[in-house]
Amino acid sequence: MTPPAAPDPGARDAIAAGRTALGIELGSTRIKACLVDADDPSRVLAVGSHEWENAYVDRRWTYAIDDVWTGLAAAYADLAADARQQHGVTPSTIGSFGVSAMMHGYLAFDADGGLLVPFRTWRNTDTGEAARELTELLGVNIPLRWSIAHLHQAVLSAEPHVPDIRFVTTLAGYVHWRLTGRRVLGVGDASGMFPIDASTAGYDAELVARYDGLAAGRIPPLLDLLPEVLVAGDAAGELTAEGAALLDPTGALQPGALACPPEGDAGTGMVATASVAPRTGNVSAGTSIFAMVVLERPLGAVHEELDVVTTPAGDPVAMVHCNNGASELAAFAGLFSRFAEASGRPADPDAVFETLLREALEGDADAGGVLAYNHLAGEPIAGLSEGRPLTVRTPGSRFTLANVMRAQVNGVFATLALGMRVLADEGVAVDRLLAHGGVFRTAGVAQRLLAGALDAPVSVAATASEGGAWGIAVLAAFSRARSGGDDSGLDAYLGDRVFRSVVFDTAEPDPADVAGFASYVDRYRDGLAVERAAVTALPDASAPATEGATP
Repeated sequence: MTPPAAPDPGARDAIAAGRTALGIELGSTRIKACLVDADDPSRVLAVGSHEWENAYVDRRWTYAIDDVWTGLAAAYADLAADARQQHGVTPSTIGSFGVSAMMHGYLAFDADGGLLVPFRTWRNTDTGEAARELTELLGVNIPLRWSIAHLHQAVLSAEPHVPDIRFVTTLAGYVHWRLTGRRVLGVGDASGMFPIDASTAGYDAELVARYDGLAAGRIPPLLDLLPEVLVAGDAAGELTAEGAALLDPTGALQPGALACPPEGDAGTGMVATASVAPRTGNVSAGTSIFAMVVLERPLGAVHEELDVVTTPAGDPVAMVHCNNGASELAAFAGLFSRFAEASGRPADPDAVFETLLREALEGDADAGGVLAYNHLAGEPIAGLSEGRPLTVRTPGSRFTLANVMRAQVNGVFATLALGMRVLADEGVAVDRLLAHGGVFRTAGVAQRLLAGALDAPVSVAATASEGGAWGIAVLAAFSRARSGGDDSGLDAYLGDRVFRSVVFDTAEPDPADVAGFASYVDRYRDGLAVERAAVTALPDASAPATEGATP
């Protein structure tokens, strides 16, 4: 047995003295905590996590609010235990902290701070009527999952709680509020609530006025309901005694840590991949998959496939968001893990996943005629009201394990590629595209196939492995540096202080992969008729509809 590594005195001293930054992220399946050295945020000192799951209750996706707090405390306790095991010290004070969470969705509160209806997550897409009306009114694409779409749908439906609404926020904004007492939001997360004016890094005043005219008499003025918008580097309050007790019920953690603006998972993904400057972009693959590309200029037209959001510093970003990511691929890996177990030769699930991914590289570039649809939920970009996972082939398809797995990986990227083609048609250029998410942990496989799917170089950095929890920890360290007099912009801070020594592994697009994926996605688009027929022919009472999807 290998003995544990000796404690690192430098790390122990940093933790004991509170020269640290804490990042907390509430993702769709895990709550993660990440503690970094505030003077060198690329240095991760301790991590912790807690698994949780959404529930489908009364035809809406939700998480129980109590689960937020039990999960946060569990993730922090896991981090504290990791710090003790690695460095022989329990954190009692931290220099700064930040909260990140799934963007969009709907948390509405009354004048006393009481939650009016259960948390409605980004997966809820019963907002088609509101999204259509708002897109027409505002002249920008308002996706089904945006907070303003949820709010306006509640108004249109005259839901009983509407007259009592006095505050609306996102999950990150809610947690930050409870930890600090401040009703604020980072501009990146705020841009998924309501459109942002890039010149002011605040809600677009003209569009706010239009909406107030539409909703007059039914709810208070919009700016009275939404969180105050802050940008990266701003101070966003301090951890209160009540907040410290929520994070650490043992009482070891002391209040007073500086808070950075709470951000969405898209913004922290940009930070975690150093993709905050124009002509840079990133792809995040998990339960959903989305691409973010920082724009040099406004888009020429409104596109249903594209959201316009911002970086944590307030620069405009085109976002291609797909509801379905790597979950179906993971389900296939689980199937083969069970086969290994049933055959009497159980294998580590991570090893099975890696084996299947590497097998995909042995497949034909077009997956041999096999098609895979990863749609567990509806997919607006593909015009699907609901999802039915399918693997489809013709009798002449080359049905091999390699081609099945190649089709599954291609299926993860196919809808994303359809949206990225819209960006390409707009003339949007990308010099660097970075990827993060569990599917990219197997070196050189998903990364290479994504490069072929998007016909662009794709890079992966080792530091992105901690994802959004690390990204928000970096933003917390940035706010601490700015409070200490550092006047660097976010891009310069990332380049000089965080990614200076990081090595990026880059996969260039292979012409054979590009041609093969182009053939695959053309067939994939034609085969969407089969997917639509499956939704009609195979009703699933447990599957929520995605209203507003169009072919």
